Amino acid sequence: MSTKLKLKGNWNELKGKLKAKYGELTDDDLMYVEGQEDQLLGRLQKRTGVAQDELKRMLFE
Repeated sequence: MSTKLKLKGNWNELKGKLKAKYGELTDDDLMYVEGQEDQLLGRLQKRTGVAQDELKRMLFE
């Protein structure tokens, strides 16, 4: 997986959209640290069951 992913847009806005779409997500699930995009994707995939490719499109493209 590429470590050169850059979040699209404002992270706070993206967090809000993800929480609205996937109500089971917690603030801990959505904790983002620059350079740790792979860990974020892994947590989100585990909690939502959504494929990493779809999550990448939502967050990075």
